[in-house]
Amino acid sequence: MLLSNIKIYDDIPNNMVLEIACKKNKIDISKVKCWKIIKKSIDARDKTNVHYNYSISINEKEESKLNELIVEGKKNLTLRPVIVGAGPAGLFATYVLALNGYNPILLEQGASIDERVKDVEEFINNRKLNPLSNVQFGEGGAGTFSDGKLTTNVNSAYNKCVLETFVKFGAPEEIMYLSKPHIGTDILREVIKNIRNELIRLGTDVRFNTKVVDFEINNNKITGVILQDGSKIKTNDVVLAIGHSARSTFERLYQLEIKMEPKPFSVGARIEHSQDFINKAQYGEVTKLKLPPAEYKLVYHDEKTNRTCYTFCMCPGGEVIASSSSEGTIVTNGMSNHKRDGKNANSAILVNVNPEDYMIGNNPLSGLEFQKKIEEKAFMLGGSDYSAPAQQVSDYLRMESEEATIMPTYLPGTKKCDLHELFPGFVNDTMEQGLIYFNNKIKGFINNAMLTGPETRSSSPVRIIRDEKMSSNIMGLYPCGEGAGYAGGIMTASIDGIRVAKAIIEL
Repeated sequence: MLLSNIKIYDDIPNNMVLEIACKKNKIDISKVKCWKIIKKSIDARDKTNVHYNYSISINEKEESKLNELIVEGKKNLTLRPVIVGAGPAGLFATYVLALNGYNPILLEQGASIDERVKDVEEFINNRKLNPLSNVQFGEGGAGTFSDGKLTTNVNSAYNKCVLETFVKFGAPEEIMYLSKPHIGTDILREVIKNIRNELIRLGTDVRFNTKVVDFEINNNKITGVILQDGSKIKTNDVVLAIGHSARSTFERLYQLEIKMEPKPFSVGARIEHSQDFINKAQYGEVTKLKLPPAEYKLVYHDEKTNRTCYTFCMCPGGEVIASSSSEGTIVTNGMSNHKRDGKNANSAILVNVNPEDYMIGNNPLSGLEFQKKIEEKAFMLGGSDYSAPAQQVSDYLRMESEEATIMPTYLPGTKKCDLHELFPGFVNDTMEQGLIYFNNKIKGFINNAMLTGPETRSSSPVRIIRDEKMSSNIMGLYPCGEGAGYAGGIMTASIDGIRVAKAIIEL
């Protein structure tokens, strides 16, 4: 039985939720054999009456969805399947193949989590970038240095399965029922390590610091992958979970005539406010509840230009992190730990970019060049030392205001610049309009706020075309996840990894 719309006005332990729900619905609590929380959200529409809203199920004992990863009627593979990339898509594809006894080989050009953290800290503290191991590349993928958000608009049968898997390997159980679940980069790192250890236990050959530089193709079929050291791994099944920043791999795939197409993406900057300001704007100032750091999600659409400005990957209590993956470029992203206890809130402010905005001839990789030019220009504007260009929002909007007291969190550091020099005119025009519109939604949004740019890697600018069997035009080569253009975050990438692995098994 599902009991919903259970309003709670105090901070109480979870076991008391059952008592309140039973009392409201006149149910004898002594007869409840089992129960669980299905959803927990915050209702802050009335700032004078902020409360929690729960839904629970009682007298139900659902069978775990984890068994959905076991596939009957296995296909026999003469050679071990190879997964390229250890982000969420690659990890879940590997996990499904390993669970089903295929002893896959997982190749990742970056380092393991602990070594990768050292590489990122070396960049942040000493401005020394490792192009193969950084915020974009390494065990866990780009999402490992983010907020660990697990929200998705995709209604998939695998949603719950992915969440259960994360809980199995160390994520907090609350992600199963929070309306906006997140793990946090600190906990996610441990979860990823636990998944890796299980993959090894199941017979997976996990190799870090191992870059795939080429693919062996014979008679339109994949027959092997070539590594940077010149060695070759023979295989007939390759999962391409390369992530959205693997530009050299995209270029090689294009040379090999792997079919791909340009796709829309977005660019913009990171905006920072004090978290206290966001909390008061979203919750008001009268609530007695110990609420988590507040979030926001805002969208502006210009009907005349058909451009959209929107907030993305909002990180309460987080920081703006240096996310470059190639020398001489600046890329930003947002990150926060599980507690989200930092002083600042940050979010991307993005504007949509369409293929007609960036296409050079018929080259489907033109979007990569569009991103790269912005990132290189940002490097120069920041002083060519990996400082990021930053600007007070009121200055960007050419409005008079007091000097901002909010301090950018981006390290190695920032340099005050005019961000209009960084972006094309249509991006600046739409972002300006969007910021003013957002100020109408959250009063004071453009006051005491800083922009740090650019954010260019919110999604892949290219899609590697695949058929209904999840294969590219080369038999046995399976594009997968965010980099291939089929996902947009940890959840959807994980789900796509499951789908591709099952497609390989069930062929």
